[in-house]
Amino acid sequence: MSTVATFAIVTNALFLQKGPHPAPIFAARPLLQKEATVPPRLPGTQSHLGSDLAAQARIQMIANIQRELNRKGFYDGPSDGIWGSKTDAAVRDFLQAAGLKVNPEANENLLRAISNYAAKPAAAAPSPTATDPIAKLIAPSKRIVAIQRALADFGYGQIKTTGVYDPETRSAIEKFERDHRLPVTGQISDRLVRELAAMTGRPLE
Repeated sequence: MSTVATFAIVTNALFLQKGPHPAPIFAARPLLQKEATVPPRLPGTQSHLGSDLAAQARIQMIANIQRELNRKGFYDGPSDGIWGSKTDAAVRDFLQAAGLKVNPEANENLLRAISNYAAKPAAAAPSPTATDPIAKLIAPSKRIVAIQRALADFGYGQIKTTGVYDPETRSAIEKFERDHRLPVTGQISDRLVRELAAMTGRPLE
């Protein structure tokens, strides 16, 4: 009977109990599970990094635009990457000179346009004698130079060969006309030129 009772107690303790024995013979130490520690992620880190990169790219773009504007003669300030009033005015001057109708914004298209810009050669300024009739009249003349030289060579006054009809030249012509019994006019005429050429023995023109 004692053997049967002992067997029933052991069977009940080992197989028929749903929960652990209040005082187990062999205490089982629970296995410690290692949990992976993940560092906490700061909110907004990636967004701040992206905005910093965009700001640096814009500063570099503006500096490149300033450098190209300086090379083309539209800007004389520092290439500091700051879009100030001076840079804005330089960009607008370039757009006007290039005939471009776009907004003055710092981008790759603007930088490429400035780099490829070639200034048109300035038109040659017209000479004063071509537009001013008074300047044309007082401009040096080869004919007057020849007359002044001939009159000076033959002693008709201290005349400077300037090519400009001045009072000294008029006085010398009048003296020559009186000596050669010509109408005293003091003016340069074809007859005066012929008489001077005959006196010098060479054509004056």
